[in-house]
Amino acid sequence: MGNTIDDERKKELNDFCKKVSIKFKKIELLDQAFHHRSITNEKNHILNNERLEFLGDSVLGIVTAAYLYNNFNNPEGDLAKIKSAVVSEKALAPIAVKLGLDKLLVLGHGEELSGGRSKPAILADCMEAVIGAYYLDNGYKAAEKYILSFIVPEIDYVNNNGMKDYKTLLQEAYQKKSKSCPVYELVNKKGPDHDQTFVVVVHLGDKTYGPCSGKTKKDAEQCAAKLALIDFK
Repeated sequence: MGNTIDDERKKELNDFCKKVSIKFKKIELLDQAFHHRSITNEKNHILNNERLEFLGDSVLGIVTAAYLYNNFNNPEGDLAKIKSAVVSEKALAPIAVKLGLDKLLVLGHGEELSGGRSKPAILADCMEAVIGAYYLDNGYKAAEKYILSFIVPEIDYVNNNGMKDYKTLLQEAYQKKSKSCPVYELVNKKGPDHDQTFVVVVHLGDKTYGPCSGKTKKDAEQCAAKLALIDFK
């Protein structure tokens, strides 16, 4: 049984498609890509995005690997490091926020209350699920074009800046421009002591990026820094 889509939801999905320059013949597939498994736990007839995520992960991997092989003469070890960096949760989650995937997520009540909409793992998984859905709906070449639209800038960035962490890169870029340092703010902390989630934003002057979540404060800061870098480039 498929998920029910009302007119308002269809408009939201179509607006997303226009924003990222993709088209779906079966909008139900795209809708499913935004349904986290937590909603299935509460409404067992709802289809979730886990199988689409599994497929999208593989398509993302082959498109990225092929692009690296065809465009870089680096040794295999270097290519593997670049690929690992750009398809990672830390890289994909801020891109998901930039593209507005977080606003379209459908979460179970408990996951929503725990800040699931800003969790890097859920956002990255949703990115992969959208890829999987688009591949099924439009085929490999269309999926490849969509993936390259956001992966190529990531590859170029990693290749030009090495494997420096995002906080270091943001600090270097922002200090060069403004002579000031980014300011990280812990805006929330959730969960029991043994399983906490930290929610962080980063301030660059009068601009704020985030919120981003992580299992450690450092992870959340890295995610926020990455989100700021996307806009700062």
